[in-house]
Amino acid sequence: MRAEIHSPESATEPRFWTERQPVLAMALRTGSIEIGLHRSKMKRFTYSTGEMRLSPHRLEKWFRTDDLHVVMIAISETALAAAADETAGKVELRSRDNLVDARVGALAAAVNAERSAGFPSGRLFLDSVEQALAVALVNGDAVHPRSLGMYRGGLGPARLRRVKEFVHANMEGELRLSELAQSVGLSTAHFSEMFRKSMGETPHQFVLRLRVERAKEMLRSAESRILDVAIACGFKTQQHFARVFRLLCGASPTEYRRYFPGRVAPRASETYFQEHNQQV
Repeated sequence: MRAEIHSPESATEPRFWTERQPVLAMALRTGSIEIGLHRSKMKRFTYSTGEMRLSPHRLEKWFRTDDLHVVMIAISETALAAAADETAGKVELRSRDNLVDARVGALAAAVNAERSAGFPSGRLFLDSVEQALAVALVNGDAVHPRSLGMYRGGLGPARLRRVKEFVHANMEGELRLSELAQSVGLSTAHFSEMFRKSMGETPHQFVLRLRVERAKEMLRSAESRILDVAIACGFKTQQHFARVFRLLCGASPTEYRRYFPGRVAPRASETYFQEHNQQV
């Protein structure tokens, strides 16, 4: 998946745009855009904030954003194929204009927020959002309806154990949704659905939780700097680590460490954080 911003400042003159992947464009504020197959024959389209345009494969058009600020999200063929069927090839989507869909809009907004922050959450987060977008678009806008799979029960204990072992072994690196799925021999779409049924959370949420658990262990030692802990647990920046840690633990990494000044943690503090984590 790729996300980029187009605004009046970036396209004051008409530009020719070629894109081989389906593109979902969402207006960040009300405005208009000129689009056409020929530079001399462009038409103006107006979008309200949050309205979207879905363009299918092989997009080749002239465009000028005029007064429109828009985020454009290219979705991979792999994600669409996984959403439609494990063995499917190319998925054909319908062209949609002035599209309003709460779920798709929320996912597009999440991608834009991640882009604005410099993509701190990593590849697994983007892979998860892309797969969710692909499922939503295939269900609502595919030319041929999706062949729905029957995902019953969820992942078994052995597969869940393999996923956890894979995460622990590769925590410092850039985890991808496709890698987690391959570790248990499933497609990304099937894996995401089965995992959520088994664990009650997304793979991305699960990985964040494991990373924070490892960080808590490291923070109980005064030898590790907080930046070193963040890197060792797979966070790109210390700021993102602190934000996620506070969200899951109710305290910053520095505050948490104060409860554990030595290698042996005080029982009362340990009990507090265990109880708080159960409530999150």
